[in-house]
Amino acid sequence: MKLEETQQSQEALKPLYIRISDQDNVAIVVNEGGLPAGAVFACGLTLQTAVPQGHKVALQAIPKDAPVIRYGVVIGHALSDVAAGTWINEAMLRMPQAPSLDDLPLATRQPGEAAPLTGLTFDGYRNADGTIGTRNILAISATVQCVTGVVEFAVRKIREELLPRYPNVDDVVYLEHGYGCGVAIDAPHAEIPIRTLRNLSLNPNFGGQILLVSLGCEKLQATKLFPAGSIPIAQDDPYLITLQDEENVGFASMIEAIMAKAERRLAQLNARKREPCPLSGLVVGVQCGGSDAFSGVTANPVVGYATDLLVRAGATVMFSEVTEVRDGIAQLTARAATPEIGQALLREMQWYDDYLKRGGADRSANTSPGNKRGGLSNIVEKAMGSIVKSGTSAISGVVAPGERVAGKGLNFLATPASDFICGTLQLAAGMNLHVFTTGRGTPYGLAAVPVIKVATRDSLARRWFDLMDLNAGRIATGQATIEQVGQELFDMMIAIASGRQQSCAEKLKLHNSLVLFNPAPVT
Repeated sequence: MKLEETQQSQEALKPLYIRISDQDNVAIVVNEGGLPAGAVFACGLTLQTAVPQGHKVALQAIPKDAPVIRYGVVIGHALSDVAAGTWINEAMLRMPQAPSLDDLPLATRQPGEAAPLTGLTFDGYRNADGTIGTRNILAISATVQCVTGVVEFAVRKIREELLPRYPNVDDVVYLEHGYGCGVAIDAPHAEIPIRTLRNLSLNPNFGGQILLVSLGCEKLQATKLFPAGSIPIAQDDPYLITLQDEENVGFASMIEAIMAKAERRLAQLNARKREPCPLSGLVVGVQCGGSDAFSGVTANPVVGYATDLLVRAGATVMFSEVTEVRDGIAQLTARAATPEIGQALLREMQWYDDYLKRGGADRSANTSPGNKRGGLSNIVEKAMGSIVKSGTSAISGVVAPGERVAGKGLNFLATPASDFICGTLQLAAGMNLHVFTTGRGTPYGLAAVPVIKVATRDSLARRWFDLMDLNAGRIATGQATIEQVGQELFDMMIAIASGRQQSCAEKLKLHNSLVLFNPAPVT
């Protein structure tokens, strides 16, 4: 990455751009508010048109049909001749075809050996199954959306009347969802939302003390959600409340049944204490949302740097979002630890290609209006910046949607790019800490896990000072390096995982609803 000027004091006076690769024939404008036509860069390039902040400027003349290159990758072809110094936006590009999934390199680019980081710990909650929680939460799940009103009422009463008696319990969380009935429960792919709900209940932050509320007549029966032997929940288990049971006479009786069983769970959770745990107990999900052209320059490289540190410490890191890695699939299969892992990546890409095709869509549907206003022309450009979150480590595992992550190191979890669905699937996979980068800004949060938000730009970090946890925009103006901010993020993750610090979203109690990925029919 080449920053034309590195002095913060000069930013307001001198036009600045960032070029990623020597092969690039475009760069992005750094200056807040953009630059007017006639602005002259230190290299002598004069802007022929005004260019907004984060948007691309042609560094040389680009003929019609010639490639436009950023990140050293062809992100499109010019629809007409482009003069040097001209603003290039999505309307001026023809997007390349998706790369073929055939004949790709498998496990051909292994990273060099990095010294393990040993002796690092965080203060967490040990679970009987060997996982470690970063929070101590009572989770209440449901078999069907029909019970939501009752459960939400009960949760309010639990928070007000019971939770203050159990100071070691952080919160009570309802795992609300829109599934359970009116669906083709045995159709192909219905297993995805079902196993997602099952594995959400097993998240390390819930300490194995799940409480399940059922209506009674729904298609997703408790025995289907939790088959015998999966976890100790069945129709006659004290973890289960069925609202249609005859002993529930009236609404108040339903609430009393939920609160009585919740109090037993709270007492068990309250007996737990934080203790030093190896950093290998962290399961970190990384994601981006409201991305802009700085995402792949500042915030995502910072996350990638921290990801490499976590892997060296023996932790588990999951990166996701199929459409946001699809155009860089050759980079990922080459980084697979084994050819079999490379083939697993290809299987997930092909499954998602087929899924989009059935819906009459393709990967181009990903890029949002906000992405484009932030300077991202298309999904190819967005994908190149998104992949950077994964760092440089070998990919040691591939996780299907709704499944739990099984191995340490860097894992790819196959999810849609939707923030809400991706976050839900990462929770189901076992995430106990979340890192989320944003350029346009989003108050995104999850109730079940701390979410650390990293801003890509100085201006976003200033405006949303109480919503952003870390400002990576300092990298764009030369105030800090990727390594410096990456170390800050790593240290912050340990502090927040240990409960010594809260993220902004956690302090404000901001959280999004869980959204299940359901590719099966709805009846």
